[in-house]
Amino acid sequence: MKLYPVIFGFVLLLGCSTKEANKEAVIPANKTAYDSLLAVETGADDYGMRKYVLAYLKAGPNRDQDSTETARLQRAHLDNITRMAEEGKLVLAGPFLDDGEVRGIYIFAVETIEEAKALTTTDPAIQAGRLIMDLHPWYASAALMKINELHKKISKVDI
Repeated sequence: MKLYPVIFGFVLLLGCSTKEANKEAVIPANKTAYDSLLAVETGADDYGMRKYVLAYLKAGPNRDQDSTETARLQRAHLDNITRMAEEGKLVLAGPFLDDGEVRGIYIFAVETIEEAKALTTTDPAIQAGRLIMDLHPWYASAALMKINELHKKISKVDI
């Protein structure tokens, strides 16, 4: 008869420890499962984040080109954006919609300012002095690495 409390206590203890172990494995309904392959593909750290370099494109000292040259530089600038995006070096780019000194942004998928600086020198608008870049290291969601893939699915017209 004295064996029953011991067995009952053991079963109770085992049941509690199993429940505690299962609590850690439960994924909340609003949280999707961790995808280790996607994390590696996007360069995510344990927080789902990664390093980028953010560039503010500012008005440069040489903005007095005629309309034909301005149009040519803009087309070359857009072509360069497309090339860097296709190479996986440029995650995001876009103009600001006001007429301020900061004309737009780039988000480079590179580790260092030096790498981003090398990429900025390929921009014809930078080469002409129409734009200058102000570069900053940035830490943000690695999910941004998928933005160009998604953009292709929702844009009807190329830039």
